[in-house]
Amino acid sequence: MPDDKKEPLLSTSDDLPPAYEATTPTPAPSKRQLPPPPPLPLPVLQDLRTKRVVLASQSPRRRQIISYLGLPNIEIIPSDFAEDLPHSLQPFEYVLATATQKAQDVYAREILNEEKGEPALILAADTIVVEPQSGNILEKPRSEAHHIAMLKSLRDTKTHKVYTAIVAMAPLDSARDPGYAIETAVEETNVKFDGEVTDELILAYVRTREGVDKAGGYGMQGLGSILVEKIDGSADNVIGLPLKTTLKVIEKVMAKADDDDLLGGEEGEGESEEED
Repeated sequence: MPDDKKEPLLSTSDDLPPAYEATTPTPAPSKRQLPPPPPLPLPVLQDLRTKRVVLASQSPRRRQIISYLGLPNIEIIPSDFAEDLPHSLQPFEYVLATATQKAQDVYAREILNEEKGEPALILAADTIVVEPQSGNILEKPRSEAHHIAMLKSLRDTKTHKVYTAIVAMAPLDSARDPGYAIETAVEETNVKFDGEVTDELILAYVRTREGVDKAGGYGMQGLGSILVEKIDGSADNVIGLPLKTTLKVIEKVMAKADDDDLLGGEEGEGESEEED
């Protein structure tokens, strides 16, 4: 149950953590790393391992998750999209539109990259947390007070939804209009906070600043897991990139991009019909 202490949660002492707008998330301490698993011998991944792959995100969590696919030439090129779409959109529409804008922004810049050449694949993603009762979309906390209020609300409502949209773009081999293939998917996960998390624990977690750059204000992959009782769905979706769904999107978009043979077959069928 919430702590009934009447001491104020916010202090004016000089030992407060840095302000949110000036905060750079503290990197996790270095740990002895296990060797990575051998790369999946899937044809689509084997082909991409020799080509440019762009992740349109500066999220270290997404970078780590996508690295599990064994793509050595991933470039991190964040989007310049302002991410200011109206929250009046439905959560599914909002997260998908934001991820699509990110992908298209980076595609428009990199497709004309004369130095490196066009990328074979661009991946973008967006993650939001949604309160089920109000339908409010929660993104990154703006201040310590906002952060505390956000986590208390998630605790009190107990269950909330996390949506991640994945968008993949690839240039068409045929270069026919519009010049690219695009595939999208949205993953949904239900998260239940522990209703017995105290105000004191929430304040202590907020002061670590781990959740300052995360939708909903907590990191499922780190210390923030102490706030969570259980999840229903993909855990890496809550972290920011559902790997299984991402792989499916990559396979679909690369199949679409390889359209030279398809077009040739269609033209051949048309000629045969005319000859008959």
